[in-house]
Amino acid sequence: MSDTSFISRGSVTRRSVLGAALAAGAAMPFAGAAGPAWAGPAAVAPAATRLTLPAPTGPHPVGTARLHLVDRSRPDDIAGSGHFRELMATVWYPARDVRRYPVAPWMPAGALRAFLADVGFGDLAPLGPLTAGHVGAPVRRTGRRLPVVVFSHGAHSHQGDHTVLVQELASHGYAVVTVAHQYDTYTEFPDGRIATPLDDRRAPTLPGDFAADLRFVLDCVERLAAGHNPDVDRRELPPGLLGSLDPRRIGAFGWSKGGTATACAMLADERIRAGLSLDGPMRMNPPLAGDLDRPFMMMSAVFTRATDPAAAAFWSHLRGRRLDIRAQGAAHISYGDNEALFPQVAKLSGWSAQQLQDVIGTLDPDQAVKIQQAYPLAFFDEHLRRCRGHLLDGPSPAFPAVTFLP
Repeated sequence: MSDTSFISRGSVTRRSVLGAALAAGAAMPFAGAAGPAWAGPAAVAPAATRLTLPAPTGPHPVGTARLHLVDRSRPDDIAGSGHFRELMATVWYPARDVRRYPVAPWMPAGALRAFLADVGFGDLAPLGPLTAGHVGAPVRRTGRRLPVVVFSHGAHSHQGDHTVLVQELASHGYAVVTVAHQYDTYTEFPDGRIATPLDDRRAPTLPGDFAADLRFVLDCVERLAAGHNPDVDRRELPPGLLGSLDPRRIGAFGWSKGGTATACAMLADERIRAGLSLDGPMRMNPPLAGDLDRPFMMMSAVFTRATDPAAAAFWSHLRGRRLDIRAQGAAHISYGDNEALFPQVAKLSGWSAQQLQDVIGTLDPDQAVKIQQAYPLAFFDEHLRRCRGHLLDGPSPAFPAVTFLP
């Protein structure tokens, strides 16, 4: 199947979601309040503390390393003659002896400033959260290679958007590779260039383009597994990373447009043994023709099979183990870092409870974080490690909001 058969029209962008947050604040006055209803980022106190992400629950500390990658099989017409598809990727992994290694920021500073300025939250840039990942820390080696999961972000989003989930997997022994999809993301290159999303009419990056990026990253995973450094700048990698990845145990997941891209990549590449979509639209043109015989899980919110014909059509082509779960009250952005960060932004900016719910839905934020930590881990444990628990068998009293859709 051709990668370019997947379209992005109608997909939800990260920028549109955050823009809606601003609009929701402006439209929802506080009861009895005088003056402007929207207490925006400018209202944040100068002494406000940094935003935080919940710590991963796994037994291992987490390391992280950035990779600068160039796919020389794909000319880049936007960059001009002689240029090829250029990507930034980040590897997250279980680490050891992390104390002397600094923790990584949620996004590189320049990319964070551009991202927040673009969506109207520029004054929050000094409060950008830190992650649990220690930059360059040695890989924890146990004699067995690490299963690998690759991540694809949503439209006009960034590779750190699901750090809660990514570092959770790494803390439980996975190597997770996140990809910054050029021309549809915010990222920073080693030479200081800041990349921001281009207008879709100028650079119509499709889910199939995302999928081609994922497949190229799988090639880089194989190079790392074979002991070769795929970084084009030949920067030093963390001790133990070369030879530590298992190319025979690979999974993939993505949010929104990245969820559709995950399905596309799986259909085209049998190296991906299990796939997970976080509320992916699954809008494909021409319509999906092939079947997928490997395990796939959908975590639905807005794009449910009951309301979205494309999601229902995709489901009908799944021939392996298939799961579709939905958390009651979840919004499109609920299976990501937004559930941890927006309540903090709401508190700093003076939002009402209703304003916050208008953005992240009615699902309890603490429960939302635990859901995104637990269910993807259980899915990949079952299909990449052959370690099956009971969480995916049906409803759990620990997660009363989660429904298994037949």
